[in-house]
Amino acid sequence: MSGIQLTGVHVSELEDPTAYLEGGELLLTTGIPLGGTASTVSAYVGRLAAKGVAGLGLGLGEGLDAVPPQLVEACSADGIELLVVPDGVPFLDVSRAFWDLAARSGQADLIASLGTQTALARAAMRQDAIPSVVQGLAQALGGWAAYLPADGGAATIWPAGSTALLPHLREETARLNMAGTHSAATFWLHGTPVVEYPILVGRKIEGFLAIGSGRTLTKADRQIIMTVCVLLAMRAQQQEELSSTAGALGSAAAKLVARGHSEAARLLATDVGLPPLPERVRVLAVRMGPASRDLASAAYAVAAFDVEDGSLLPAPVLTDCELRFVEDGVAYFLIDATTLSAESTVAGEDDEIYDGELLAWAQSPAAVAEQGTARKPAWPTSARQVQPVTESGAAWTGALQLAEVAGKFAAVRRTALLAPAGRLVGTSGDDDDRADRWAETLAGYNRADLLGTVAAYLRHRGHWEETARALDVHRNSLRHRMAVAENLLGISIDDPDVAAHLWLALRRRGL
Repeated sequence: MSGIQLTGVHVSELEDPTAYLEGGELLLTTGIPLGGTASTVSAYVGRLAAKGVAGLGLGLGEGLDAVPPQLVEACSADGIELLVVPDGVPFLDVSRAFWDLAARSGQADLIASLGTQTALARAAMRQDAIPSVVQGLAQALGGWAAYLPADGGAATIWPAGSTALLPHLREETARLNMAGTHSAATFWLHGTPVVEYPILVGRKIEGFLAIGSGRTLTKADRQIIMTVCVLLAMRAQQQEELSSTAGALGSAAAKLVARGHSEAARLLATDVGLPPLPERVRVLAVRMGPASRDLASAAYAVAAFDVEDGSLLPAPVLTDCELRFVEDGVAYFLIDATTLSAESTVAGEDDEIYDGELLAWAQSPAAVAEQGTARKPAWPTSARQVQPVTESGAAWTGALQLAEVAGKFAAVRRTALLAPAGRLVGTSGDDDDRADRWAETLAGYNRADLLGTVAAYLRHRGHWEETARALDVHRNSLRHRMAVAENLLGISIDDPDVAAHLWLALRRRGL
């Protein structure tokens, strides 16, 4: 055994013990699995060699009195060290001797962790890598473990009975994320210490690994944790690279569709391995703002917007959308119309209801991610009286054939740029129809004569003194009314295009 680093000692009388081995062990047996024939001995040793077993210890006296020649030949052929445990020497003595020697060199805990680290590395290769790694770590430490994505996505925790800890963990994680913490942090939760490690890809925090072991962590424990952090970071980087590649290809295909080259987009998707392009899409345009500075945050932001008929556009519909790109401050999503069920879509373009109410964005992207596809809770009445938290607005079309997208692109962009903050509106009708709805909204406001105020303002071409004199109000009162009108409609009445159509709408009402 000179020069061979053992990872442990294992005893088994199974014909195939490899399911319980990690590799590098000294396996002890009384010879029961050997079967007595050259073929069974060769097959048994071959399985051990394939698993990476370092040595085989044969205990004499219980089943065999001498070492079978075929076992010597098989071990020699497969490179497995063969040892003999003399009659009367318990296997427990062999195991104890190994760990005593390991302890003397200060490596006992580290050696014991090698098998765990190997198992965790294998778990990281699975499709459900994060749940598998989190569970494996929690079991290895004898406590609980959780992974919380930095973008506020759904957390993973094991065991399931620890789910009640998640709200507290999210609060602490949000604090660490805002602080940009790039090192481990310790805090108390329900009277026990919790250690939280950032999962980094370069300088970017992808998530946090939180651990509650309920005991003092050993050197081997910390090495296992570091291994898990590395595995999660590698997994995140791999997913980021795949997502970046798919995103670039999807963006190229979406731009081709938006420019009227739908067939070229289909050919590109086929050539680069993208899924087949949908037959019908809804084009969603999101005006970018501080809360929606990139495609991912724009997707989460829109999921919290007020939709004109009160329904919900689930965040996963947008986050899973590959046909998306950003151009001139507007994010575009070409959403497969078939993915929008009746439960999650707004009314069609012909059913647009533009009542002009402003609703505050009271949900964070993290809250949206946790809700998944659950319906948005009712907005509090007070939220309707305050300025929206987000500056973003959005618009979308009805279901279109790919070849129709280019013809609607300019209209959905223009509507998104004029959409009220925190709202998702449709693009039905022309500008005059929209102006008529603005006039209806102004007429429905009962706390002041906004309709007459706006009409006078436009009639006097935006001159404050002349308008205030015509209305017989103080100029400050006029400014307040105009601010209320613009906030109510989500537009700038000084915009020439807006003013022109709104003035015609007011004239049609006899003003």
